[in-house]
Parts: sequence; structure tokens; C-alpha cells
Amino acid sequence: MGKKKNTKIKFIIILTAAIVFYFAGSIAVDLMHLPTIDNLSKKNPAKTALMDQRVKEARAKKKPYRINQSYIPYNSISPYLKKAVLVAEDAAFFSHQGIDYNELREAIKADWEKKRWARGGSTITMQLAKNLYLSTSKSLTRKGSEVVLARRMDDQLSKARIFELYLNYIEWGDGIFGCQAASLVYFDCSASELDPELAIRLASIIVNPRKYGPFTDTKRMITRRKWIAHKMLQYEHLTQAEYDALTF
Repeated sequence: MGKKKNTKIKFIIILTAAIVFYFAGSIAVDLMHLPTIDNLSKKNPAKTALMDQRVKEARAKKKPYRINQSYIPYNSISPYLKKAVLVAEDAAFFSHQGIDYNELREAIKADWEKKRWARGGSTITMQLAKNLYLSTSKSLTRKGSEVVLARRMDDQLSKARIFELYLNYIEWGDGIFGCQAASLVYFDCSASELDPELAIRLASIIVNPRKYGPFTDTKRMITRRKWIAHKMLQYEHLTQAEYDALTF
């Protein structure tokens, strides 16, 4: 009996070690192909991994695909959009080191309980890492790569630079990348001109920009806009008068 138990324990140890080495190896392969992150401190990427992925997806379906992206400096972006995005995506962005461990733990717990990828748990830095270098595929190894890259980015880039890159490169619709292109397409104005309502509408669709638009009035999107607006009021990012003027 004791011999069988020892054999079982050894098997579990070997299996656990194999799984750890597999994940570590997969993450290492992801990271081996990346350029040095310190280049991002001053140089803007010409394209991203997500852009390449979308082009390949369109080609596979034999559909035309045009990338619409233009850059706008951080200080020129509407402060309302910055606050709305922070509230919607990563309220603790300026206080953590690229990873919100509490949120990540809750996301893993939720995903495990529902047996699917139900909750992301990704910070703004992790989302940027995925957009610039990885893909939209969901797996534990890919999440591990996001974590490693996010820590590396937080070490080598300022918070303002990370947020600037995020706002200029994330997907905001089919073929639409960055807040400037999104503002021009959806509202016919620059991202510098976004008022509270337009900023909240734009921030609300980051959750699924290829499915929802800023004027999509599903129950989910209306609820999300109201939640962002309430949080902005709570954090004093909006005055009571600005909050009361919102049409949603």
C-alpha cells in the first residue's frame, strides 16, 4: 500500500514539474521574439501584433482590411477620456507595478469556477503588452507572457508613456486603432475635443470594440456607461453639473 502511495506521489511531482516547465518554456518562446522594450520610451511602433493578426484574419476570409490609426500626444488627449478609460479599465493603474494582483487573483478564481475565460483581470499595461506583442488568444501561457511583459514595461517606461501608447494603439473598432482615429470616425472630432459624454461612450466600448459602438444602446452598454459615469463622479473626475448633463 505504501509503495503504491509513494509511486502516486512521485507521479504527481513529475507531472507538476512537467506542467511548470511547459508553461515556462512557452512563455520563454513568446518573449524570445520580442524587441527590447526600452525602444518604446521615445519611438512609436509602426504596427502592432494585433494589427498583423487582424490583417491575416481578413486575408483568410478574403476580405479587404484597412488599418486606420493616427497618433496624438498624451498631453493633447482629452482629460475626460483619460479618466473614463482609467475608471473603465484599470482604476489602480498609477499605483500598481503593471499588474493588479488582487484583480488577477479574482479573475483566475472566476475563470476556474465558470470553466471559461469569464473575466480578464488585465491591467492597462497588460492589455498594451498583448496588443503590441502577443495576440488575442486566451491561455494560461499567454497570460503569463502578459504578466512578464507588463512588469518589464513598468520597470522601463513611465506611467504616462505606457498610457499614451495604450490610448494610441488599442483597438476601438474594426480596423480602428487608437483614440484619435476612433474620435474622428465616430464623432468627427479630435480626441482632444472629447467632452464627458463622448469620452464615456468611447471608453465603454473597449470591452468589445468589434461588437459594440459608442452609440450601441444594448442593456449592457447603457449599464456600462452609467457605471463609468457614476465612478467618475465618485472619484471627482466629473462635477455634479457635468454628470447631470449626460444624456444616458
